[in-house]
Amino acid sequence: MQSNLPPPPTLTQVAILATDGTIGATLMQAKDFFYMASLRDGRRRGLGLVPGFRTSIAAPDERPVTSFSQDPVPSDARIGELQPQIILIPPFWGDFDQLRGRYPGIVPWLQAEHARGTLIGASASGVYWLAEAGLLDGQEATTYWRFYDEFTRRFPRVSLNRERHITESAGVLCASGVTSAGDLYIHLIERFCGVAIAQGVARDALYEVHRNYTPGALGFGGQKMHRDLAILQVQQWLEEHYAEKFRFEDVASQHGMSIRNFMRRFQNATGDKPLHYLQRLRIETARNLLGTTRRSIKSVSYDVGYDDASFFARLFRQHTGVSPNEYRRQFRQPGL
Repeated sequence: MQSNLPPPPTLTQVAILATDGTIGATLMQAKDFFYMASLRDGRRRGLGLVPGFRTSIAAPDERPVTSFSQDPVPSDARIGELQPQIILIPPFWGDFDQLRGRYPGIVPWLQAEHARGTLIGASASGVYWLAEAGLLDGQEATTYWRFYDEFTRRFPRVSLNRERHITESAGVLCASGVTSAGDLYIHLIERFCGVAIAQGVARDALYEVHRNYTPGALGFGGQKMHRDLAILQVQQWLEEHYAEKFRFEDVASQHGMSIRNFMRRFQNATGDKPLHYLQRLRIETARNLLGTTRRSIKSVSYDVGYDDASFFARLFRQHTGVSPNEYRRQFRQPGL
């Protein structure tokens, strides 16, 4: 069955920010994940072993960068020289105020790139840069547990979620630590390169990773960045009742709208038709169940609201590019 979903955007450039005090292992983790993806992407495009996109380490200025372990960090470019679709900010060790003073160009660069539509992801202390740039004001975020209290005091306008390990709001993504950063990279690789390449990288890099959290979906935070309160209430209702049988006409009526007005307002606010949004919600939940439980495909299908397991399997393939069984083989947590 052919997918009706649009193809992923073409990825040409990933930029990884390097500053003094950067934890070198995490910087290279980001580099290696996306380099693996670029090789697979190049092979898919018929380029052989030529990477399909460039992954660059970007320094804030002309001065040399030294990692936390006092090793020189080689850079490929300066931040202003690139036009990436993805920016990654690994964690650093040290005083953030000193770092902010040393690199005054980082905050305006992040603000300009965010306005340009660049996706920006950060992990652990790297999330400080996102908050300092104001990109998380009024948004949900997470960071490493040691920084919770300091982060809350420093950035009171950010909604820090201490229960989640990955968050996404309005094109800004946060991961709490090294393992969750790996899951975040896989999510971005899937978004730009497709599920097959993401599966391959996950199989190579995360096969034996044991998490103390459920990977799950990132959710739909980016689709709640609107001011239609009634639609926000509908989205909340759908997240609580997605597995139930209901008609959108009744949902619209319960929230004081005609079905025609509801359909128009929902798509204007979220960019999705209500049915497609509901399908995505169900499929993301199914992905989590397939990777973290031993439930049968039929049981998972029923749990997310589909009585017909065959229809569920076709819909799952349409949204992800693979069957539920193929997805489970690739992403099942070790030990299940």
